[in-house]
Amino acid sequence: MDISKTNLTLSTADFALEHYVAVTTEGESAGVEQLFAEDFSQKVQSANAKTNGRNEVVKYLKKQKGERLNCTVSAYILEESADYMVAKVTLKFENFTKTDLVTLVQEGNSWKVSNSINSHK
Repeated sequence: MDISKTNLTLSTADFALEHYVAVTTEGESAGVEQLFAEDFSQKVQSANAKTNGRNEVVKYLKKQKGERLNCTVSAYILEESADYMVAKVTLKFENFTKTDLVTLVQEGNSWKVSNSINSHK
């Protein structure tokens, strides 16, 4: 059974955010396809600013399957309504901190990650 094709019910924003953190930091691969909206984009703010589309990010995360990042993770909800949520996910590594501003939206009965903006310091 290919668990990357497993259907997850991302029925709440909190669950979708929790799953996003698991996928990006703990190497979780189940439901990766469902987690991201079709128009998802990821912006990496740095000297070499870069934008990644949904397919690039999904492919990258599938390659990272089983790889846990050695960092402390905290997630804080900045704004929440009935059909969207904005959260700040902070990954503290030994030598730097990565901040990820994540926007989740409700599409039908499911929550999806629609946007991610990353910065490092």
